[in-house]
Amino acid sequence: MAHDFDRITERRGTESNKWRKYDPDVLPLWVADMDFASPPPVVRALRERVEHGVFGYGPPLEQVTELHELVAARLERLYRWRVAPEAVVLLPGVIPGFNVACRMLAAPGDGVLLQVPLYPPILRVPGNCGLAADTADLARGPDGRYVPDWEAFEAAVGPRTRVFLLCNPHNPVGRAFRREELERMAAICLGRGLAIVADEIHGDLVFSGHRHTPIASLAPEVAERTITLLAPSKTWNLAGLKCGLAVIPDAALRARFHAARADLVQTVNILGHTAAVAAYRHGEAWLAELLGYLEANRDFVVDFVARSLPGVRVAAPDATYLAWLDCRDAGPAAADPYTFFLGKARVALNDGRTFGRGGQGFVRLNFACPRATLAEALGRMRRALAAA
Repeated sequence: MAHDFDRITERRGTESNKWRKYDPDVLPLWVADMDFASPPPVVRALRERVEHGVFGYGPPLEQVTELHELVAARLERLYRWRVAPEAVVLLPGVIPGFNVACRMLAAPGDGVLLQVPLYPPILRVPGNCGLAADTADLARGPDGRYVPDWEAFEAAVGPRTRVFLLCNPHNPVGRAFRREELERMAAICLGRGLAIVADEIHGDLVFSGHRHTPIASLAPEVAERTITLLAPSKTWNLAGLKCGLAVIPDAALRARFHAARADLVQTVNILGHTAAVAAYRHGEAWLAELLGYLEANRDFVVDFVARSLPGVRVAAPDATYLAWLDCRDAGPAAADPYTFFLGKARVALNDGRTFGRGGQGFVRLNFACPRATLAEALGRMRRALAAA
């Protein structure tokens, strides 16, 4: 039976960060979780586990479980990337994963290579870890699509750069980097002695005509220098259950990662583990329906912006459910579109300035919501521009 993604679920009063941050008259299209109920098999599995009534400790970190095996099998099925189940490491989220990895791979004063604009928690990693931010601007073409600026990428690698922190698919610009782009990134990193930490949390959310390629799947020599981070959270809307995964094929690198996290970053909680197993085992049909709905929402946003938001531009993202709106020519909204649309339209977006260099004059819009919610928010934005 088709899932009803048009159904509006009331989220206020549920401790939702997305829906409690702003006043009740504000439509929140900001933080990256979806306004859709998770797949019924996941809800059933959680209900059964809760009804069991005992919530003791789960399996120890070193034990391979069904979840490890499901993830390994899925990577081989989707990407022909064969990893051993023990290469899968359970984490309470991707953000702890890339912070642990960078602390492990670099010493204070070393550098981490970043492509900007970029997801704010990744931008915070250098400050968290005492590292330097070696930033390379992505190049933006006349059509609004971003591509790597290879000259900037290579120039950003300094004598103390130790790690490339890749975000692919990229948040906020929505690129699913092509295989040849990833091959060039990997070649530069290997040639300059850099390890790779790849945040691939949006890898399941790729639209027609595009493909996600895990950078570690390119070649064994890339895999042995790479820590890949992923999760079921964006895919099946499980963010609040705090379940993430690192894939670390190289045994020595994996041992270093475990040592770096010891007694600081624990494993997945028991309900997160239950939900993840159910999602990976039974969630593919729901995911296929979701992708169709999200792609239609993406096209709705792109068309609406082109027709009805004068001065605003957006390139259709290859992946994610996030649209990166360029408001620099949008008259009264140009200088500070976040504040303008919050105050005048009562729509909460993400302020582009929080994504670092290249974000001034932009906002990020989350279109993972029922179409009626999306249409209402965009209509408010249109009216605000017209009235200013």
